[in-house]
Amino acid sequence: MDDFLWRALLAGIGVAVMAGPLGCFVVWRRMAYFGDTLAHAALLGVAIGYLLDIELVVGVVATSLALAMLLVAVERRQLVSTDTLLGILAHSGLAIGLVVIAFVETLRVDLMAYLFGDLLAVSMGDLWWIAGAVAIALPALAWAWRPLVAATVSEDLARVEGMAVPVTRILFPALLALVVAVAMKAVGVLLVTALLILPAAAARRLARTPEAMAVLAAVIGIAAVTGGLGMSLTWDTPAGPSAVVVALAIFLFMIGWPRRPTPRDRLAGQNRGP
Repeated sequence: MDDFLWRALLAGIGVAVMAGPLGCFVVWRRMAYFGDTLAHAALLGVAIGYLLDIELVVGVVATSLALAMLLVAVERRQLVSTDTLLGILAHSGLAIGLVVIAFVETLRVDLMAYLFGDLLAVSMGDLWWIAGAVAIALPALAWAWRPLVAATVSEDLARVEGMAVPVTRILFPALLALVVAVAMKAVGVLLVTALLILPAAAARRLARTPEAMAVLAAVIGIAAVTGGLGMSLTWDTPAGPSAVVVALAIFLFMIGWPRRPTPRDRLAGQNRGP
């Protein structure tokens, strides 16, 4: 196998193992639009990275994290509804990024590469960034798993149990920002949310525990990336969008899969009687 294929495969696997567990929280918390907002604002981070002559991943992470913190701060003051605020931040960030890039006459940026990604063009440097993100995101997620799950169910209950809810409010968007930044080269800012949501939504049909759903979402993400690369090589389609198409196909297949009853389902059936 050629070197660029190995790099593409390893990069896709690295993104999938981070996006799968984090995507579960996006699905549980109904925060798909939040992920979309971070992804749209990533283009502003690209523009800032070029202007300041710094690594683009650093610019995207810094911008996405600043936007996430701004969202948390404004949400607490309840100035506008959350969905309205997300819409404002998402499209404003994308528009400002495009305008900044357009005003820099000496800058020539392939916007298609950032909007839709190019998994087959992943460099060794990109691979190291993804590996570093995996080394940070997975241990951090494992450390904060119980507080994150508890806060997802009920923040008040998590506080009563003595869990660090404020930490989870900061950590979760920070990890999302990191995944968006490193996934930008692979699937693009417009498709990264799909790679967060589709594997998690598909895994929800089979998993019976949060941990099982996280693992299964990562496995489905890896399968989607592998299938997308195969589809790209066979039919000469763009690799990033192809991975999303495969993830969609898996999700549609899972919709028809009979869901196994949980103990709660069986108890409810007994309570209803014959």
